[in-house]
Amino acid sequence: MRTALLPEFSVVRDENRCIQCRVCERQCSFDVYSYDAGNNLMVHREENCVACQRCSVLCPTNALVIKMNDYTYRPNANWTRESISDLKKQAETGGVLLTGMGCDKPLKNYWDHILLNASQVTNPSIDPLREPMELRTRLGRKADHLEIRNGNLEVPDYPYVDLSTPIMFGAMSYGAISYNCFKSLAQAAHEVGTMFNTGEGGWPRELRKFGTNTIVQCASGRFGLDLEYFNDAAMVEIKIGQGAKPGIGGHLPGEKVSAHISQTRMIPMGSDAISPAPHHDIYSIEDLQMLVHALKEATDYRKPVSVKISAVHNAPAIASGMVRAGADIIVIDGVRGGTGAAPKILRDNVGLPIELALAAVDTRLREEGIRNWASLVCSGGIRNSSDIFKAIALGADAVYIGTAALMALGCTVCQKCYTGKCAWGITTQDPYLSKRVNPEIGTQALVNLLRAWSLEIKEMLGCAGINSIESVRGNRLQLRGIGLEDWELGVLGIRGAGQ
Repeated sequence: MRTALLPEFSVVRDENRCIQCRVCERQCSFDVYSYDAGNNLMVHREENCVACQRCSVLCPTNALVIKMNDYTYRPNANWTRESISDLKKQAETGGVLLTGMGCDKPLKNYWDHILLNASQVTNPSIDPLREPMELRTRLGRKADHLEIRNGNLEVPDYPYVDLSTPIMFGAMSYGAISYNCFKSLAQAAHEVGTMFNTGEGGWPRELRKFGTNTIVQCASGRFGLDLEYFNDAAMVEIKIGQGAKPGIGGHLPGEKVSAHISQTRMIPMGSDAISPAPHHDIYSIEDLQMLVHALKEATDYRKPVSVKISAVHNAPAIASGMVRAGADIIVIDGVRGGTGAAPKILRDNVGLPIELALAAVDTRLREEGIRNWASLVCSGGIRNSSDIFKAIALGADAVYIGTAALMALGCTVCQKCYTGKCAWGITTQDPYLSKRVNPEIGTQALVNLLRAWSLEIKEMLGCAGINSIESVRGNRLQLRGIGLEDWELGVLGIRGAGQ
């Protein structure tokens, strides 16, 4: 069938600059370029271009520009260019449209409608370059009250993890991302003193030396799980859902299951790795409680156990049940959370913005008097240090970053992760492509990112006259909303600007 789809992107080549070095041809993993030897020209197939920008970044003469194709249909408020293209694709293929990364629809981004406070006159600001600023964060259950017996402070022995900064690398499994990318995250977490999350794809044995900085995940597929897996890590996370695709599982195609991934996930090489939508042993809070305590028993009650859910309409009530079921840490993943592959219709239409869900969950736990029973981690669309600061003021103890970390490694959010052809070597198992991430360079880039964001958080603390991130947690008086309706201010629990 002849396709009725027009190319989404245009390849513009400046022939005066092009030296026919064929770098673009070698770097493109989507077969856009080829060399016409007869005419000594580079030619391209625009319909294959995904705008990953690898070719234009590496072109030695800056001869290439990749941009949106200028074509347009007759303007129609209902039938946008995207909706027409999606419909035509489905008419031609008869399949579910897949995509990668998080929701890219122009939903209201509440981080951009929240402004921070600053000290003036009556509460002096603090210069972070001259005064010590504390970002150290402890995740885990905290005591209901402190007791002093015989002159000694007695603190309950709850398991916890310490972070040097309230920023962690979110769950990205080996298989969904390349080994070099996975290794970069592990090394960077170790160097910074924070955590990286293995996702549900197992944990290669040679990387277990980073165990003190590793969170291992127990998801519905139960890949690569054994006693060592749990006990070698610092923390265990039960994944119920993720923001990009609430209510469904995952699927790693068999062609991505190499010998090493097969060994790591404990599944046959070349077989599809399918994660069911639900855990088949969890259909109630009581079932979840059994798994939480089974994992605590398996780790001799030395590891905190977290539970991760998608941000959905009844997240506050579910979070309350999770805390009462024994979870030491609650993770909420918002609608803009990333993924390697998800049905486009789900990614863009299911879930809640993390800002609203986070505030609602924190409020619910405080109202029930159980906020100290568990730490709260949020994820899904964290773009910069101010998002983190605002998240902590809304009630989070720490955040996960995923897409931002991948962007530090080269990702340009072209959303073609599910094809396995990532030209930047991030979401691929192709040996040729995956070598494009150098683990040492990648580690340094990630370390630089966390260092830069941590410094900026200290700057924001200083301008608010605060010297510890602990004093910001749940301190919504530091926030003001702008351009928000009353109901939105109510859910966020903040005042409007000027109030």
